[in-house]
Amino acid sequence: MIAIINYNVGNLLSIQNMFKKIGVESCITSDEAIIASASKILLPGVGHFDYCMQQFNTSGLKAIIEKKVLVEKTPTLGICVGHQMLFEKSAEGLEKGLGWLPGEVVKFDAAKMPAANKIPHMGWTDVVTQNKATLFNNIEEPRFYMVHSYYVQCAEELVAAKSEYGYWFVTAVENNNIFGTQFHPEKSHKFGMQLLKNFSNL
Repeated sequence: MIAIINYNVGNLLSIQNMFKKIGVESCITSDEAIIASASKILLPGVGHFDYCMQQFNTSGLKAIIEKKVLVEKTPTLGICVGHQMLFEKSAEGLEKGLGWLPGEVVKFDAAKMPAANKIPHMGWTDVVTQNKATLFNNIEEPRFYMVHSYYVQCAEELVAAKSEYGYWFVTAVENNNIFGTQFHPEKSHKFGMQLLKNFSNL
């Protein structure tokens, strides 16, 4: 069973509905016992980085989730701000990230972009995979829906996919049992369904 972590942030029902469509059992939960027994963890996140971190830190769930992720090595997927939270810090705020992966979150640099490229970056975007990219198995010409002004900067060995918006930026990461996507698989139709199926099959 996949535990969709409810810390009062994120598109929880949209994510659960995508799992239903692919026939995968999931549960929106803040129950420590359910999280402790989960086979996988999904960490959502929408909005401001500091707000998401504050909500997570005050949820009382950090200890059990870190045990699952860092000790038990439970497969874990962060989505959007949930993906950004996996790292050490963000230029969007002052709160520390979870620091499960080395790297930081930065804002798109408008000076490096054509004038037509607006911030936030919104809409369907091509994704180019690299390294092992386990989450992208059986996805041809991947395109995903994105809406964001910030993105992760990290070591190349962590990068599972990149996209171009004026310049190349990281859209997905993978490191052992920890995965993250800047885009929204729950809003990405067949591409998102296959990606979540790949995650559920880990």
